[in-house]
Amino acid sequence: MADYCPVYAPFFGTMGCTAAIVFSCLGAAYGTAKSGVGLSAMGVLRPDLLIKCIIPVVMAGILGIYGVVVCFVDTDVLFPSAVALKQTLFSGFIQFGAGLSVGLSCLAAGIAIGITGDAGVRATAQQPRMFVGMILILIFAEVLGLYGLIVALILNTKASGSEGICQ
Repeated sequence: MADYCPVYAPFFGTMGCTAAIVFSCLGAAYGTAKSGVGLSAMGVLRPDLLIKCIIPVVMAGILGIYGVVVCFVDTDVLFPSAVALKQTLFSGFIQFGAGLSVGLSCLAAGIAIGITGDAGVRATAQQPRMFVGMILILIFAEVLGLYGLIVALILNTKASGSEGICQ
């Protein structure tokens, strides 16, 4: 049983939680910063559209929440109670993969939202009919992070339940 439950197995689960929060927040920060620059430039030309065009910044901020959700699910599986339980290597690797799944997909979504949001709000300032097209592209960019969240949640359901062999 020692081969299935080494002492370093929880390290991989913890690194999955770390990867989820770090990469998700990197994507959210980049998307917020890049969209915010475009929003500031657009606000000079058309201050009346400022509140309407803040949507890319809000959508980028949601990406960080996806990482927090997976991190909470991971810690619930890692530490189900105050009693320290052993963890299988399989479970640790699954949690690591789940963290990378949501983290890297949110990083990619944040880059897409940032670039699209920057160009989209500037285009909306010049031609207000571009707003609907910008929103559609932002939705398709945001759903990339959501796909990573769904995969991570599915993986985390597979990680729990195999701890009985470590007793």
